[in-house]
Amino acid sequence: MTNALLAAHALLPTGWATDVLLEWNDDGQLTRVEPNSTAAFPATDGPVIPAIPNLHSHAFQRAIAGLTEFRGQASDSFWSWRTLMYRFALRLDPAQLEAIALGLYVEMLEAGYTTVCEFHYVHHQGDGRPYADDAELAHALLRAARRAGIGLTLLPVLYQTSGFGATPPGDGQRRFIRSTDSMLRLLEGLKPLCDAQGARIGLAPHSLRAVPPEALRDALAGLDAIDPTAPVHIHIAEQTKEVDDCNAWSGQRPVAWLLDHAPVDARWCLVHATHMDADEYRRAAASGAVAGLCPTTEANLGDGIFDLPAWRAAGGAWGIGSDSHICVNAAEELLMLEYSQRLATRQRNVIADAVQPNVASAMTLAAVRGGAQASGRAVGGLAVGQQADFTVLDAAHSSLAGLSASDMLSSHVFASHRTSAIDAVWVAGRPRVQAGRHPLHDIASAGFVAARRQLLQDTQ
Repeated sequence: MTNALLAAHALLPTGWATDVLLEWNDDGQLTRVEPNSTAAFPATDGPVIPAIPNLHSHAFQRAIAGLTEFRGQASDSFWSWRTLMYRFALRLDPAQLEAIALGLYVEMLEAGYTTVCEFHYVHHQGDGRPYADDAELAHALLRAARRAGIGLTLLPVLYQTSGFGATPPGDGQRRFIRSTDSMLRLLEGLKPLCDAQGARIGLAPHSLRAVPPEALRDALAGLDAIDPTAPVHIHIAEQTKEVDDCNAWSGQRPVAWLLDHAPVDARWCLVHATHMDADEYRRAAASGAVAGLCPTTEANLGDGIFDLPAWRAAGGAWGIGSDSHICVNAAEELLMLEYSQRLATRQRNVIADAVQPNVASAMTLAAVRGGAQASGRAVGGLAVGQQADFTVLDAAHSSLAGLSASDMLSSHVFASHRTSAIDAVWVAGRPRVQAGRHPLHDIASAGFVAARRQLLQDTQ
């Protein structure tokens, strides 16, 4: 296979360029990115954009997407949704998880994601006992990612308590619970498997309410001994109740407490971080951590709206994730993010700036940078040394045809969601999606449907 492609238009880290030659080595790493090239190589019809990493995923939750949209009590919230999700998680077996994850990862690739950060917290059997192979469910996720051909950052979740102050876990959480030593043994065993697959291993302390301070301290120290560069992701300040409970427990808001008690730096991804005050925005951005924004899930759960102008003003990095997978579409996450900011500020084109006045281009480049940092993988865009991960837009799509390259991207994000405007998706220099379709589309879809059907029967 020729390790080169000529893009008539490509979105580079510095902006749009024409006649861009992309070359990569046999490991899929870009070795040449040359605008204004006259080289004779296979050419793309549509513009090439860097593929966006998905920095927050709970794969199994894709199987309940759309099934919790009914009122079960006088006032529904994240917390009532969580109860329904726990009921579903208790029934999941390894084969079902693998089928659901494969279906999801194929769907992600077709939607323009080439890397996924899997926040993996279902560890044990339904009764809470470990499997004979303690990493059974992690292996299912690794196999699914390998079959789909998507890049993976695997983040096993440390989960020990149900609330601040070391409240004992509830029965619905029994599959999630691990001691700190057990988690570190799991990470040690998974690291060589991830390395062999080209994946990354990291750690996800679930949240401050689920990981007591001493466990957080010991887990981070243990992680550093295994891999001092490994990513660290944590749910934080997603709901106002969490902020109130943290204040009652510690006298501090969650992000402030974390910054004062943990070595938060550029390895960290603060997932959601929806409810921060001005000082937290300033301090968290200065730490170098990435804000992991999941706009469609945050909207679906009624979490609230992240103050992105304040974060950007403080120099903060951000990326996007599909979280509960109520939506699996990178462009729609960007659309929801921009629209939420418009509703909050009553302005338009909020995420554009002087360097990138085209809001879709500005959002794409920022999401790629932040997503690559959060994943701990070299997937930071169309630049030498980065992985050859990119998306080719369909120039013949009715919403894109006849437009300039930057306007094609705008239409892809804001105006083409009835049918996909993605033509091809490449991962590490290999075409994983062609003519908008993954080769495992039918097989993965059928497996997903069968697993969901069985799970729904088991939970009735």
